[in-house]
Amino acid sequence: MGKIVLRLDRMMVERKISLNELADRVGISNVNMSKIKNNKVTAIRFSTLAAICEVLDCEAGDILEFQKEG
Repeated sequence: MGKIVLRLDRMMVERKISLNELADRVGISNVNMSKIKNNKVTAIRFSTLAAICEVLDCEAGDILEFQKEG
């Protein structure tokens, strides 16, 4: 079975925004944003994903990627 990988780091570089600024603007802790950025989460709330997309002016598909096994 494949998996979903977050490509938040790539979008942050494109948008020239720091982890601290993104966390502040989304309204979550730096620790939680770091976990999301580094793919250390097994779930993400749609409200958090929506807030990230709003701040980064992107679509969810811009930061979510499906990887096939193998």
